[in-house]
Amino acid sequence: MPARIAPVVFRLVFAVLAIGGVAFQLFAIHIPRGYSVVNYFTYFTNLSNLIIGTVFIVSAVRLLRAESPSQRDTALRGAAVVYIAFVGIVFNTLLTGADLSGINPAVNVILHMVLPIVAMLDWILWPPRNRLPFSVVWWWMIFPAVYAIFSVVRGAFDGVYPYPFFNPDTAGGYGGVLLYCLGMVAAFFVLAVIIRWIGNLRGRRNFA
Repeated sequence: MPARIAPVVFRLVFAVLAIGGVAFQLFAIHIPRGYSVVNYFTYFTNLSNLIIGTVFIVSAVRLLRAESPSQRDTALRGAAVVYIAFVGIVFNTLLTGADLSGINPAVNVILHMVLPIVAMLDWILWPPRNRLPFSVVWWWMIFPAVYAIFSVVRGAFDGVYPYPFFNPDTAGGYGGVLLYCLGMVAAFFVLAVIIRWIGNLRGRRNFA
């Protein structure tokens, strides 16, 4: 049990930061300024932080109960790590010049920088017990693929795009949007392969 205390505390603390950051931005800033609640949950950053926060809580509870994670549990945990790590990469590359006046500076750091690093540290320090087949990489890619398609199609109808690279007016037309999406798909695939490899490489050294 003592060996389980560190990952349990680690995950619960950062789960609170992830979910709390999303909630604070929504209720303290987004809603009071009259912004759409629906649009708020179309940001991949917010969805990914909610996912990693939930996975941290579930895995921490499982550790407290001394329950072994199933193959599906491990795959879901890996997916959460890939998604939030991708948030960090995209934010610090494609969105470096984005207007962030509508987001609290502390929340911005937590959601875009701290949690991506924390999720990777958690995956490395307390790697999964179950080995993941390569096919899991393709499963991990379904959610971001659907998200990208939804964002582009929805924006074509109502003009609301969560990120500038989905907007043909700022990305150089739909050809530019396609190039951005293809580039992100390639980057996401490489990231997913690396994260799976790290998990399998260190997998038998821990219980998490």
